[in-house]
Amino acid sequence: MHVSFYGAVREVTGSFHTLTTENETILFDCGLFQGRRKETEAKNKVLAVDPKIFINAVLSHAHIDHSGRLPLLVREGFTGQIYCSRATAAASAYLLRDSAKIQEGDASYLNYKTAKSFLAKVRSGDGKIAISAQDLQDIKVLLKSGDHGLRNEVIEKLLRQHHLEVIEPLYSMEEVENALACFQGIPYNETVTIGRGVNCTFYEAGHILGSAMSLVSCENGSRRRNILYSGDVGRFDKPIIKNPNLVFAEEHRHVDLLILESTYGNRLHGPIGDMKDRLREVLCETFDRGGSVIIPAFAYGRTQELLYFLHELYLSGEVPAMPVYVDSPLATQITHVFGEHPETYDRETHEVFLRRGLNPFDFTQLKFVQGIEESMALNRDQRSHIVLAGSGMCEGGRVLHHLRHKIHDERNTVLIVGYMGKNTFGRHLQEMGAKYAEEGRSGAPPLVRFFNKDYPLRARVVTLGGFSAHADRDELLRFLRESNLIVEKIALVHGEEDQTLAFAETLRGAGYRVTVPWHGQSVNIP
Repeated sequence: MHVSFYGAVREVTGSFHTLTTENETILFDCGLFQGRRKETEAKNKVLAVDPKIFINAVLSHAHIDHSGRLPLLVREGFTGQIYCSRATAAASAYLLRDSAKIQEGDASYLNYKTAKSFLAKVRSGDGKIAISAQDLQDIKVLLKSGDHGLRNEVIEKLLRQHHLEVIEPLYSMEEVENALACFQGIPYNETVTIGRGVNCTFYEAGHILGSAMSLVSCENGSRRRNILYSGDVGRFDKPIIKNPNLVFAEEHRHVDLLILESTYGNRLHGPIGDMKDRLREVLCETFDRGGSVIIPAFAYGRTQELLYFLHELYLSGEVPAMPVYVDSPLATQITHVFGEHPETYDRETHEVFLRRGLNPFDFTQLKFVQGIEESMALNRDQRSHIVLAGSGMCEGGRVLHHLRHKIHDERNTVLIVGYMGKNTFGRHLQEMGAKYAEEGRSGAPPLVRFFNKDYPLRARVVTLGGFSAHADRDELLRFLRESNLIVEKIALVHGEEDQTLAFAETLRGAGYRVTVPWHGQSVNIP
């Protein structure tokens, strides 16, 4: 029996690991690679293992870097079940549909740009003379329907007719629905059979609503071998959801191989208790300047956590009760999922809100932005407010439009509350803002480029690391030390290489046997 690693190996996206027993192969996660388009496109299109091999799949949680290629898996021949927690099954329906919508939109836009460029060259004599404004308008009328719609059939026909590349989405909405039909939501701490002699039990991971550690037991005669896949491990004592599980069933205590994430393997977060205070400080300072706060926030988990804290701050009167806008259709849907699963909330959430008859994620100043027109109107609003908008790493979505209108004004704040992956626009924004602050915000502000235009970064960029949904180095160690597990060997995944290698050395110093696999490498379990 062995485990092989094909995604989130010395990087943080594209989780994809396989467990092969004497009888069959089971898949742990099937995530999307995220980052620069040209680098990730090829990686996402081709699955490392033929999907027909897998008898079943286990999904740790609904985040797209763990679930985002499941529709592709099903399209390419997977016929098994996808086992996950009940909340993960509910959230995945929204996240995967949103993923398909984004991919279809991106493909349409890129095809439009190709067609527009081609027609412009034709009309200007292959670029030898400048195209007239009238010619450009004629091209737009041919390719676009109204201000925002695209004539996709016309565009695709044009591209194929002239043998130009047609960009296809990774999967369609129909293929998402086919994948969702395979989902099986399982309660925490209940055991389900996922193969011949193979059982799976989900334990709370504390990362986001529905996140689970997957304990897979393989029995062969009198011999039991346990593999624990951590998925993403959350922080201790954060609001809303429960802590990572520390007490495992007696038959699960001895773990032959722990597949453990290492996103923050060499970093420490700020104390949990400081998170609300730091948020209060940033809000009050920005409002005192007459500015607004733009928060790029993941729709699943981070948005709801921020709403929880804002609700508390408003109830206590610690922050001026400025309007709060959630400008993300997906975040709106996911917030409803949170409301439908109060059984996953921690004790504090019950005491602060539920026992007082309050919804943690609804208060007077909160408004969920519905349509594009409402979002555009909000862009023009000069009054102080808070906007939570996707995407979390600023790679797309409505947050870019808010940044376009607010980033040049020094009164405003861009509040970074989550991990920004390498090579993402969010990371670039974070680094440029930090450098400008280190220089005393003197001289010309740095320029950041998006939407094919340079914008001066006069707004303050503030990072509150304590909001991370991932355990840091010490919290990962706490999980290992305080749980009742006896771990034979650890394989570290889901971390940029420097973080993973540093954490491996920390674990070895603590007496653990550790491996940091390469892509395609296998670990045998005797």
